[in-house]
Amino acid sequence: MAHQITRTASPAAELDGLAPGPRLWAMLALALGVGMSSLDTAIANTALPGIAAQLHASPAASVWIVNVYQLAMVATLLPLAALGEIVGYRRVYVAGLALFTLASLGCALAGSLPSLIMARLVQGVGASAVMSVNTALLRAIYPARLHGRGFGTNAVVVAIGFALGPSVASLILAASSWQWLFGVNVPVGVVAFFLARGALPQTARATHKLDALAGLFNAGAFGLLILAFGDAAHHAPLFKLLPEALGALLLFGLLIRRQAGHPAPLLPVDLFRLPLFALSALTAVCTFAAQSLAFVALPFYFENTLGRSPVETGFLMTPWPVLVGVMAPIAGRLSDRYAPGLLGGVGLAILSAGFVTLLLLPAQPDALASGWRMALCGIGFGFFQAPNIKAIMGSAPPARAGGASGIVATARLTGQATGAALVAWCLTMSTVKGPGYALALGACFAGVASIASFSRLAVAPRRA
Repeated sequence: MAHQITRTASPAAELDGLAPGPRLWAMLALALGVGMSSLDTAIANTALPGIAAQLHASPAASVWIVNVYQLAMVATLLPLAALGEIVGYRRVYVAGLALFTLASLGCALAGSLPSLIMARLVQGVGASAVMSVNTALLRAIYPARLHGRGFGTNAVVVAIGFALGPSVASLILAASSWQWLFGVNVPVGVVAFFLARGALPQTARATHKLDALAGLFNAGAFGLLILAFGDAAHHAPLFKLLPEALGALLLFGLLIRRQAGHPAPLLPVDLFRLPLFALSALTAVCTFAAQSLAFVALPFYFENTLGRSPVETGFLMTPWPVLVGVMAPIAGRLSDRYAPGLLGGVGLAILSAGFVTLLLLPAQPDALASGWRMALCGIGFGFFQAPNIKAIMGSAPPARAGGASGIVATARLTGQATGAALVAWCLTMSTVKGPGYALALGACFAGVASIASFSRLAVAPRRA
C-alpha cells in the first residue's frame, strides 16, 4: 500500500518524510527508475560509434539517437512536472516507468536508424515522466534536515548508472548486436513498475487544473529550440533554422503571456525571480552541457583517434562516473552544513581543470594517463550535483516542489542536449579534431558554471 503524506496548515509539515523502513523501499523504487534512465543514457552515448557502424550511419547522423531522446525529454518535462502537482507525483512516475519500458522494447526491435530514432522519441517521454517528479518525490521521502543526504544518495544512483553504462555497452556490443543495449531495460522496468506502485508515497495535490494549451506551447517551444540546436550543429541552411528559432521564441512568448498571474505557472517564471534559484539553474545548464560534450565526444576520440576497442573505451570512460558516485554522498552531507555555492564553485573549477588535462593528453596515452584525468573530472562533477539540487529545491516554496523538480530535470536535459548538438557541430567541422574542440568547449562551460556557482554566495537564501 502506498504511504500517505497529508498537508497540514504548515507547508513545512509536508517535508517530514517517511519512516526509515518505508523510506528504504521508496528509495529502491526511485533508484531502479532513475538508475535505468541513467544507464540507458550512458549506454547510448558510449555505443554511438558501434550503433552507427552496424546501421551504416555517419557519426553526425548517429548523434540524433541521443538528441531525439533529449528533445522529447526537454519538451515534456515541465508539463509532466505540472501534471504531477495536480494528480500526484507517484502516478506520473509509475506511468513514466511503464512507457519507458515499452519503448525500450521498441528500441530493441528497431531494425533501422529511423525506427530506432522514433522509439527513442517515445522512450524519452517515458524517461521525462520519471525524471520530472523524481526530485519532488525525494523531497517528500526525506525529512527536511536530511534533504542533502537524499539528493546525494540520488546522485550516487545516477553515477552508478553512468559508471556501469560504458562497460555494459562495450560488453554487449562485443558479444552481440546493439539491439540488446535497450533490451536490458525491459526486465528491470517491470520490477521497478510494480515496486513503485506499492512503495512510493502519495503527496498533497494542487487544486488548479492543468492548462493543456500551455503544455502544447511549452512542448513546441522547447522542442523547436532543441531541434534548432541540432540542425545548426549539422549546418542546416538558414531558411530552415530561422523558422525554428522564431517559432521557439513565439511559443515561449505565448506561454509566458498565457500563464501570467497563474499561481503555479507551467514554465515557473515566478521561481526564476528568486536569485538563488535562477543562478542554480544556470549553473546546472552549463555543467551538464560540459558533461555532455565530454561523454558524447570521448567515445569517438578513444575509438576513432586512438584506435581503442569498444570494450577498452567503456573502461576508459568509467573513472568519471565512479568518482562522481564516491564524491556525491560526501558533497550531499556537506551541503547540509556548507553553502552549495561554495561546494559547487570549487567542484566546477576542478571539472574545468580536468577538461584542460584531457586536452593535454599525449598522442598515445596509456590507461593511467587517461584514467586519472577522467577521475579528476568526476571529482569536480561530484561536488556539484547534490548541493546544486538542494539549492534549487530549497530556494522554492514547498507548494512549488513540482515546478522546481521540473526545472532540475529541464536544466539538466537542456544542458545535455546543447552539449550533444555542439559535439555534432564539432564533428562536422573535423572528424579528427572535433573531439578536441568539444573538450575545449567543455572547459569553457565548466568555467562559466563555476563563476555562476560562486556568485550564489552573495545571495541570501530564502527563509521558510
